[in-house]
Amino acid sequence: MLIAIDHGNKQMKTLHCPPFVSGLTESITRPFGSEILEYRDKFYTLSNQRIPYKRDKTEDDRFFILTLFGIAEELHKKERYGEEVVHVSLAVGLPPAHYGAQNQSFIRYFSGRGIVNFQYRDNPYTIYIEDVRCYPQAFAAAVTMMDRLLDKPRVLVVDIGGFTADYLMMRSGRADLSVCDSLENGVILLYNRIRTKVNSEFDILLEETDIDGILKDDGCIYAPEVVSLVEKLAQDFVNDLANSLRERMLDLMSGMVVFVGGGAILLRRQIEASGKVRNALFVEEINANAKGYEFLYKMETAGR
Repeated sequence: MLIAIDHGNKQMKTLHCPPFVSGLTESITRPFGSEILEYRDKFYTLSNQRIPYKRDKTEDDRFFILTLFGIAEELHKKERYGEEVVHVSLAVGLPPAHYGAQNQSFIRYFSGRGIVNFQYRDNPYTIYIEDVRCYPQAFAAAVTMMDRLLDKPRVLVVDIGGFTADYLMMRSGRADLSVCDSLENGVILLYNRIRTKVNSEFDILLEETDIDGILKDDGCIYAPEVVSLVEKLAQDFVNDLANSLRERMLDLMSGMVVFVGGGAILLRRQIEASGKVRNALFVEEINANAKGYEFLYKMETAGR
């Protein structure tokens, strides 16, 4: 069974299940609740407190445990839980700038673990990860709309994620890996700026979900001056990102710019209001990278 997972610094995304925060809590005793994953005599629950940024996600097993949550959700959709071994092919990805140096270690991180037994929501799961393929983020998201990009001589793909903003140039539907990088301009940086400034000026401790609610205009309960400050800092953040791209000789006023990722969805109003992007196209699917991983895996393994 093919399962595609996007391991974001802020959220984990699969194809058929809602995204969840890249955070978990570990316990040696069973905690209260039903959303519990048991693996190797330890208990794990998802947390709204994300794991601090990790450039190398293979340093410990936390992202593997988060992967088990994602796999379990996908298998549950198809009622594939039980004692019978499910052979899993895993499609994952990395930022373009990290891809060359880390893709093999990321593949090894999930491989060679043999049969993995765990329980989730009191259902038993038995899996064997038989194949792992890794693809560049941003490019993966772009292939989901390739029919709209093939006739464009130059398209800049900007993937605004949790800790990084990745960019990749595409020319007539082909990735130009000589023009790609990962900037440390993800929305986590914005969250930290906003929380510090709001705490300093108003003595209010905002959570990341509060900031999301303000930027999404979800019936905000905060005072207008707090909302105004958050909006201003978000606009400054988008302007700074556009200027950083311009410093790298990337012209956002010519050609098409495709924005993908949860950060781009969150900041769409600010991007459109910046006046720094002439022809912007937004991919509204937050799991676009995961969808691209699945597509690329099927293309790569066709005829096997």
